[in-house]
Amino acid sequence: MVIGVPREIKDHEYRVSLTPEGAATLQRSGHEVWLEPSAGLGSGFSDDEYRKAGATIANSKGEVFKNADLILKVKEPLLSECQLFRPGQVLFTYLHLASLPDVTKALLSNKVTAIAYETTESKDGSLPMLKPMSEIAGRMSVQIGAQYLEKIHGGRGVLLGGVPGAQPGRVVVLGAGIVGSSATRIAVGMGAQVTVINLDVERLRYLDDLYCGRIVTLAVSPSTIEEAVCSADLVIGAVLIPGAKAPKLVSQSLVSRMKPGSVIVDVAVDQGGCVETTRPTTHSEPVYVVYGVVHYCVANMPGIVPHTSTYALTNATLPYLLQLAGDGVDRAIQSDPGLAKGINLKDGKIAHRGVAEAHGLPFTPVL
Repeated sequence: MVIGVPREIKDHEYRVSLTPEGAATLQRSGHEVWLEPSAGLGSGFSDDEYRKAGATIANSKGEVFKNADLILKVKEPLLSECQLFRPGQVLFTYLHLASLPDVTKALLSNKVTAIAYETTESKDGSLPMLKPMSEIAGRMSVQIGAQYLEKIHGGRGVLLGGVPGAQPGRVVVLGAGIVGSSATRIAVGMGAQVTVINLDVERLRYLDDLYCGRIVTLAVSPSTIEEAVCSADLVIGAVLIPGAKAPKLVSQSLVSRMKPGSVIVDVAVDQGGCVETTRPTTHSEPVYVVYGVVHYCVANMPGIVPHTSTYALTNATLPYLLQLAGDGVDRAIQSDPGLAKGINLKDGKIAHRGVAEAHGLPFTPVL
């Protein structure tokens, strides 16, 4: 199979979907890898490194799309890239289509088979390709939130760890999955007062045992969310329903009652966000202010730590990529039902229930 790796063009997206080592593994397995020139440069990988790994450096992005059977990306294609796809071509990337109606329609029109990293499941029901970026985004969310709490960045002027004689900052984490757990780890390490709110009490019990009472854990209810968010200096949105839009846990009215200069980092923005006032931002213009509250809602947070992110991503995706390239999509999903759950679009139809419901379109399962 010919695998194409285009250069990412989303704002300040420096990741690439494959390391040179990953390209060498594919080449040894009998596959071809075509890269757009300088595709790996933002992550610290030169074209020469890919050539030495056996990859072909194309003349342009268009040549990559023309030759490839499977397009391997980091983020969902922008509309300018959607026109480069041809019917039957396979796209393997983070898609988050539930919040992207225009991209969904464009890929459906071109009859692309679109496989999402974020909805592919392992045998235990976990999300193996979402996990590494969720870990990175969760850890980044607290350090970014701490930065925007500084007065010069529009925040309250609160040091999360506090100092002797002054209280530490209050961090509220909405969700206790991979993002929430990673955010909690960093917030605790920085010395903040941390409250974690989650639907699954067993997950809260695990975190309570892990931190030996160092954090407050609360079950989801409107009253607990209201009380915690209104007293918070930093709110981390870490809610995920795989493939579907995130539920709005924090209303606009509740945001209006938050402390002036407090900060929201909504990591769930890829799926529409769990805060009603959330809208996607970019690394060029990462924040905006609503009701005096600073909102950071960048949809590709790990893109600014690309060297770490690219290695973590390739480690997670390469086994699935070898499976797809070796067996083809149809055989691969027959043998791996978890991979079948990654199929969001196929043959001009929506194959993921959450995406179909988000857009009010028919759902056609692949198995």
